[in-house]
Amino acid sequence: MDEQPGGRPCPRCERAMYHRHCKYVCPEHGVVYDCADTFY
Repeated sequence: MDEQPGGRPCPRCERAMYHRHCKYVCPEHGVVYDCADTFY
């Protein structure tokens, strides 16, 4: 599995997000960022 908790903080709630495949997933808000986003 490609899932590491404790990654970037969610910009909405500051909880640590999971990095899953090419996405950052917040446990509260779902997918927040993916590879196509320009914040990288």
